[in-house]
Amino acid sequence: MKAAQIQKYAKSLDVQINNIPKPEPTDNEVLIQVKYAAVNPLDLMNIDGSVKLIQSYSMPLTLGNEVSGVVAAIGAQVSRFRVGDQVYSRLPLNKIGGFAEYVAVDQAAIWFIPQHLSLKQAAAVPLTGLTAYQGLTEELQIKPGQTLFIPGGSGSFGQMAVPLAKQIGVNVIVSGNALAKARIMALGASQYLDYRKEDFWTVLDPVDAIIDTRGAKALPLEMGVLKPGGRLLSLIAGPNKQFAVARNLPFWKTLLFGVAGYRFDRLARQHHSLYRFIFVRADGHQLQQITSIVETNHIVPAIDARVFDLDHINDALQLVAHGRLTGKVVVAL
Repeated sequence: MKAAQIQKYAKSLDVQINNIPKPEPTDNEVLIQVKYAAVNPLDLMNIDGSVKLIQSYSMPLTLGNEVSGVVAAIGAQVSRFRVGDQVYSRLPLNKIGGFAEYVAVDQAAIWFIPQHLSLKQAAAVPLTGLTAYQGLTEELQIKPGQTLFIPGGSGSFGQMAVPLAKQIGVNVIVSGNALAKARIMALGASQYLDYRKEDFWTVLDPVDAIIDTRGAKALPLEMGVLKPGGRLLSLIAGPNKQFAVARNLPFWKTLLFGVAGYRFDRLARQHHSLYRFIFVRADGHQLQQITSIVETNHIVPAIDARVFDLDHINDALQLVAHGRLTGKVVVAL
């Protein structure tokens, strides 16, 4: 089968299309014939090795973290899924490989696609949905009635995070571009700030929690609108000591992440708050709950109009790295 692979970590986007054996599912695995694979910034990080201290891989590595497709075969211990089922997954961290014609996935990491979505639309849900779900419930531990702010939340992450937070009973404020205001408000946001016209740090009352989508340079301003005891979760700024301890990482990684994340923790302490970082994992049970929320709210993820085939995976990656997107970029297999 065809698969998009790298032979080593590199800064250049030079992914090769190779012919490799089709995987055989183990007893607890489902073989998925991939129909669509979403392309994410995480794939770029898997290429350049910037997350290899969190999750390393042997080479050659088949890329791709997020897929939708059809069950082609099942292992002996698989009971919930049948051949022909339409399913999707954020692939397990230790066994990615969605940029391929087939992928074998543990049954605990998949679920049925939302009934109202096509396979192409469904491919945009698992990774962002699980990021939002785990961020809200595990890292932020947000409670009904609290207020969440998502700066830069008008894109694909916001379209999942807003209704998930609303389902919990959270008051959600988002900043972003004016074009996305109506869509994000319709998903349940209570307030929307046009970043071109309003500086959030001058207009917002203190909030209970923040999900940072902009990175380390934005943290000082974001921390400034947190209530004492609040939490800020960054999707991209980087891990800290707490991240390593919570995942039982080796001592040397705990030490390294402690040093790397010290400036974030120090900033949080200055604001009497907590800093958290997330690296989202596969979870079929959580994906089931996300699917229910997607169906109830009739969420339809935005998909970029430019759909690529596997032979043009480098073009898709370049678009995610440098292009202006109108939705999640997907590859059709």
